[in-house]
Amino acid sequence: MKLDARRTDAFLRDPGASRAVLLYGDDTGLIRSRGGALVRQVAGAADDPFRVVELERDAADRIPEEMAALSLMGGRRVIRLRDANDSVLPHVEKALKAAGTGLLILEAPGLPSRSKLRALMEKLPDAVAIACYPVTGRELQTLIRGMFEEARVACDGEALTWLGEQLGADQAVTVREIEKLILYVGPGGRVDLEAARVSVGDLAGLSMEDAMFAATVGDIAGTDRALELAMAEGATSVGVLRQALMHLQRMHRVRLSMDSGLSAGEAVKSARPPIFFKRESVFAQALGLWSAEALQAACQRVWDAERACKRTNAPDEALARSAVLGLAQRAAIARRR
Repeated sequence: MKLDARRTDAFLRDPGASRAVLLYGDDTGLIRSRGGALVRQVAGAADDPFRVVELERDAADRIPEEMAALSLMGGRRVIRLRDANDSVLPHVEKALKAAGTGLLILEAPGLPSRSKLRALMEKLPDAVAIACYPVTGRELQTLIRGMFEEARVACDGEALTWLGEQLGADQAVTVREIEKLILYVGPGGRVDLEAARVSVGDLAGLSMEDAMFAATVGDIAGTDRALELAMAEGATSVGVLRQALMHLQRMHRVRLSMDSGLSAGEAVKSARPPIFFKRESVFAQALGLWSAEALQAACQRVWDAERACKRTNAPDEALARSAVLGLAQRAAIARRR
């Protein structure tokens, strides 16, 4: 079944007898956070080797076996699959048709609205589909204000408005940046616009996103600088590639909307997660350089690069840089045509 947003928090606290949960949408941080909350709720800890199994998409054929297995120490087992898409559907169907007490958690950032996997999860009575989209506007400001209030920190209206414009694309990033700001002003302190800018910085935590916007408009030098900054801030090679994949998938959805008849402006406004207003023109420029087919092919190349990074002794940083700079080179060629 498709879970109403108002019931999500209650379900995360008690998933009951549900056998499978699909977490889909464009907020990767929120998907990961909710997936982790479910694991801890059911298994007691995210790292219990007897009750928690984490799988990558290329190991989806293990789902039926893991769902049917019993924990040696007792208790319900949890199987958590990353980056799910329709390719895992046969394994999920097989697992849910068989007996078993395990809970399957499918994390599916960027899953298309017409996904067969999503349709199955919304139809089955013992499965749940939960949308995870970025919070914006008043909802985002409420989240930020609530964190300040819990920490007994005051916030000026001007600073709150500015933070709402800079954050929100990824809830994990938003929470991390507000926690950093709370530490900066201290308990009982006050956040003004200057403190927000000093602590959070312009487009805080989005170095990787800077790289993706630069890459898709053919700015090779800008892509290289942003990648360097992202790596210096601790971004992993796989993290860079996943950010690239999410960005390309968002572009692909918007490009398909344009191909269906929407104007560039209308299509950009429909993007999820929303495009920050300062980036809308760059995003529209990138869409003019990429066809839907080219974006789909680029997604596959990035996915192949991620798989290559996970091989033993693979030069993962070089692979990630090559994949993202390859996007910039392809877009630069398109600009010259």
